[in-house]
Amino acid sequence: MSLVYETEITVTEEHIDGNNHVNNVQYVHWVAMVAAAHWDLLKSGTEYEEDIWMLFDHHIRYKKQVYLDDILTVKTYPEVPEGIRQPRKVEFYCKGELVVESRTLWILMEKHTQKIRRLGNDWLTGLSS
Repeated sequence: MSLVYETEITVTEEHIDGNNHVNNVQYVHWVAMVAAAHWDLLKSGTEYEEDIWMLFDHHIRYKKQVYLDDILTVKTYPEVPEGIRQPRKVEFYCKGELVVESRTLWILMEKHTQKIRRLGNDWLTGLSS
């Protein structure tokens, strides 16, 4: 299983704001949506299958505007863990050009106890095999 997940999004009217481009809040929604979709593919067979990722910190940089009917290629991948925090990059491309990039920090919570799960620095290697 690859640690890079890729999907496409076609920009529709519901994504457009009063300035006739994709609303910035929409990207935040897509970041969470794509991260969840990627984790759904990766978690099967891990000891973390029932656990829940909680967003801890979010940074996003807008480089270019995107408009109605544009097709976005979205790539996401986890980076090396930082203690209890798991960084994740999400990149949005339009016509091959990076238009938005995001870096988020997530914390894994045990579903039933709501306690933080500490992940080893090498835990990602088990996901990619």
